[in-house]
Amino acid sequence: RASNKMARGQQKIQSQAKAQEKAKAAKGGISQLKVNEKAMTIQCKVCLQTFLCTTKEKELKEHVDNKHAKKAFAECFPNYAPPE
Repeated sequence: RASNKMARGQQKIQSQAKAQEKAKAAKGGISQLKVNEKAMTIQCKVCLQTFLCTTKEKELKEHVDNKHAKKAFAECFPNYAPPE
């Protein structure tokens, strides 16, 4: 019986590995990191911090107020155009 238990343990490990490979294949193994990096198109010209292209003007104004209180919004984001 002890050898049967060992075989079942090995079978479990193989089954888990197979399921993991199957899940990875189904997911596609695609990382979102590179896509997010490309979407970081808004940049503060004062501190060079980048923001996603979908960042709202309100959030950018908060950045200016919190980080660059003495600067104007246009100084930090001169090329900002609200997303349409």
